[in-house]
Amino acid sequence: MNSIALASAIVALSFSGSAVARPHARSHAAPHGAVQAKIEYCQICHGESGAGFYGYYAIPRLAGQQPGYIENQLRDYASGLRHNPIMSGVARGVTPGMYGAIAAHFHSLNAAPLGGRSGGNVALGREIFANGLPESNVPACSACHGPDAHGARQIPRLAGQLPVYLVKTLSNWGRERGRQSAGGLSAIMVPTTHNLTAAQISAVAAYVGGLR
Repeated sequence: MNSIALASAIVALSFSGSAVARPHARSHAAPHGAVQAKIEYCQICHGESGAGFYGYYAIPRLAGQQPGYIENQLRDYASGLRHNPIMSGVARGVTPGMYGAIAAHFHSLNAAPLGGRSGGNVALGREIFANGLPESNVPACSACHGPDAHGARQIPRLAGQLPVYLVKTLSNWGRERGRQSAGGLSAIMVPTTHNLTAAQISAVAAYVGGLR
């Protein structure tokens, strides 16, 4: 199955409410004080407004992010399905009962994009986002992430994300995330990222990074 056809299948599954995310037992909610302490810990790097941060590393925006996506990433970091030397340790210090509250908090924030150009061609990025690159077997980003790039359920919001972070993530997708991470949704991105050139990745990052 080519990546465009696979994208359509995954979108249909996700938006029909089927169990795209890995099934898991619903944990009892953690005490409010413990959850608040973890949120404040997250804010040290991601910012009080959740807008992200340009430091030695570009730290991603969490403001407005889809709760299902945040929860999936915490599980993947904790289990080792997604690899990051910092976040893997952080996620292991968060109990599953805290996932929902942490995700809901950051989803509720509406920070303005930090900006910071990736050096990409915004017009090209807009075209790829809206229509894809059929000749390169790259589906339209909007097919999964929505026309406003806000995502849905387990599919992440891209609007306002730090362009430098997006370039790094898309360029290293196969090394950082396995096909089984995020309940299998990451699989669609493997061929897509491999079929994008560095200039095309920068273009998409420049475009979505400026969206509100």
